[in-house]
Amino acid sequence: MRRKKGIQFTAILLLTASVLLAGCGGQPASTDTAGAGAGGQEAKTHKIKVANYFAENHPQNVALREKFKPLVEKNSNGTLKVEIYENNKLGAEKEFYDGVRNGTIEMGIPGLIMQADIEKIQVGEWPFLFKDFKHAKKVFEGPIGAEMSADMETKHGVKVLAWSANGFRMFSSSKPLNSMEDFKGFRVRFPNIPNYIALGKALGMTVSPLPISEVFTALEQKVVDGQDNPIATVRASGWYEVQKYVLESNHMFSPNMYIINKKFWDKLTPDQQKVLQDAAKESAAHEWKLLEESVEADKKFLQEKGLQFITPDDNFKKAMQDAAAPLYEEFYSKYPWAKEMVEKINKEAG
Repeated sequence: MRRKKGIQFTAILLLTASVLLAGCGGQPASTDTAGAGAGGQEAKTHKIKVANYFAENHPQNVALREKFKPLVEKNSNGTLKVEIYENNKLGAEKEFYDGVRNGTIEMGIPGLIMQADIEKIQVGEWPFLFKDFKHAKKVFEGPIGAEMSADMETKHGVKVLAWSANGFRMFSSSKPLNSMEDFKGFRVRFPNIPNYIALGKALGMTVSPLPISEVFTALEQKVVDGQDNPIATVRASGWYEVQKYVLESNHMFSPNMYIINKKFWDKLTPDQQKVLQDAAKESAAHEWKLLEESVEADKKFLQEKGLQFITPDDNFKKAMQDAAAPLYEEFYSKYPWAKEMVEKINKEAG
């Protein structure tokens, strides 16, 4: 009898110990372990605000909705939540870029607003430098793009996750631009970026720097006669309502970047970082494709809205390029690295 009780007591002890061990060291099947980093770093839940200046139906925001947000939220098992703030909802480009720098906004998709401080990045918008989308994509996604953005982390505290495309810039206008003569007295809106302003002046235009949020009103009230942007932006922002012509000048290619605050990035687990990095690259690749494919559709749409497209002949193209050429001499004399980088970019044209 004593032996039977002893066996029962031992069984009870073993059962109790196994329950205690399971409670201390076991994991329920539904526990989220995605995002747990090396060394057992726990994945905390984070909200990620992504700011940009593009209209809601622009390819940048389509890609964010179709690729970036679902990929991040799914692959992080819900530990990362994405909120998209398009159309300057968190401020114009400079404001939301500064927000990413100081950490009040986690992510953004700016253009090259930082080029006054990050010298090499300005090359991305030097005039008449890129042949086509394929050329631009090869440059920005390769070693040259990495070299351009190398100082972003150390100087501004932001990390570049991917390059996306704004596209080739053209002049929209309230009057036809058929020759260099038509640039004289033409009041054009440019972003408040030195190289843009220098190009406008070199072409003989009267330049008015304005944030993108003020462009429609400036065009409508005839404060300016026109502006320069890719036609995807002309369509998405509704500027066709207050413009009559588009000169297919392709005078500059404009990229964009997926950027993230570096301090916020460092708080994430390695797995969460990988999720964001992969999603940014896939989303940006989707956006490049959408934007390139949209060019003809955008042109047709704008023509149906009454805009007339002007294709410059070879003489007009050469005259614009010749007018911009002295800017390169200034670049080369100012930046010792500039000529070599331009030569590397030209070699990528194929």
